[in-house]
Amino acid sequence: MKTFTPKEIVAELDKYIIGQKEAKRAVAIALRNRWRRQQVAPELRDEIAPKNIIMIGPTGVGKTEISRRLAKLAQAPFIKVEASKFTEVGYVGRDVESIIRDLTDLAVKMAKDEERAKVHEKAQEMAEERLLDLLLPPVTSVGQQQDPARILQERELQKTTREKLRVLLREGKMDDRVVEIETIEQKMPVVEIFSASGMEEMDLNIKDMFSNMFPKKTKRRSVKIPEAQKILSQEEAQRLVDMDKVVKQAVERVEQSGIVFIDEIDKIAGRESGHGPDVSREGVQRDLLPIVEGSTINTKYGMVKTDHILFIASGAFHVSKPSDLIPEFQGRFPIRVELKSLSKGDFIRILQEPENALTKQYVALLETEEIKLKFTNDAIAEISEMATIVNDRMENIGARRLHTIMERILDDISFNAPDMVAAEKEIIIDAKYVREKLSDIIKDEDLSRYIL
Repeated sequence: MKTFTPKEIVAELDKYIIGQKEAKRAVAIALRNRWRRQQVAPELRDEIAPKNIIMIGPTGVGKTEISRRLAKLAQAPFIKVEASKFTEVGYVGRDVESIIRDLTDLAVKMAKDEERAKVHEKAQEMAEERLLDLLLPPVTSVGQQQDPARILQERELQKTTREKLRVLLREGKMDDRVVEIETIEQKMPVVEIFSASGMEEMDLNIKDMFSNMFPKKTKRRSVKIPEAQKILSQEEAQRLVDMDKVVKQAVERVEQSGIVFIDEIDKIAGRESGHGPDVSREGVQRDLLPIVEGSTINTKYGMVKTDHILFIASGAFHVSKPSDLIPEFQGRFPIRVELKSLSKGDFIRILQEPENALTKQYVALLETEEIKLKFTNDAIAEISEMATIVNDRMENIGARRLHTIMERILDDISFNAPDMVAAEKEIIIDAKYVREKLSDIIKDEDLSRYIL
């Protein structure tokens, strides 16, 4: 796995996120510090705690995207949770320990997928052999009265036929042929009932217990050869993957490089009001505190330590402020970075520069209908101007406003695209087109509140 320097991390984040240099620097240093910690002598390594971060800024300025891209860059298990979804122990709601359980589930899936990729070729070979057995069943044991020379001849003939079938199979000349295979049914209604009732939060893994109580059902299915190959290949990969190794790797990855992004942290800031839903605000902070400080959580894969998981919290802090969090919780987030509101210039760059820029996405989407879409520079400036006006006039939702505006502008094109004739398939979006589509909505403030 590649290790990045802080400058390289910032350069990678710049490909997808415009501006917010301070936040990028903070997360780049936090990620590099993980690598540095691994190089330190073992006796000191456990003493070095991650420097957790609080990102302060309005919605839609890149807080979540920075964390998500960082996790992808580090190939680390990453989970985003909303602080407002959790309640103090004793109230109805999700238990904060479920954050670590979900993160561990995710890490196990990541490790399992990686192991499956490693055994993919072997699984394909084994699936092919099983498929050939279905197409040409092996010679059964024969009676003693038969001539040994005849038996040998039959086996040689079968071997030759099998190889001919193998060639036809690989060339795709048997793709229309149907075979009958035996598959394991995945249905487990009892498990679904327990999940729906919230019992997945219990320390005893009731779902696993009930899964083991019921025998696995198999059923025979008639499918075409390509689908049969896929099903058999997945079954063989499942057998080849060493789950003990996967779980061990996953738990280690969570403990050493897991990232938890806690959004809406400002919603649990502020003192208890003594009545209503606010009664558990400080309680949620106190429940989160042991996990952020470092504790051991019981998961279905064993005990998981949270001492070195990186926690990134974020919030708009319009009403409350970081100092409204309880002192112990504040102390566990030593790094504070403020993300700035986006300007018209930022919107112009967002629409053009990132590798996943919105304009590039729409061009690619409509290209599937053979439509050549082009945005002029004045159109991009006009869209950015409109986004800025609407954000100033109403709730500021940052770059998310661009999604709403772009959908509105391209609504007719997207709807009529499949029926357009060749002459209509080259479309230039300019400032005039943008104004025509949005002017009435922008002028009517009440209407724009609902549509944009």
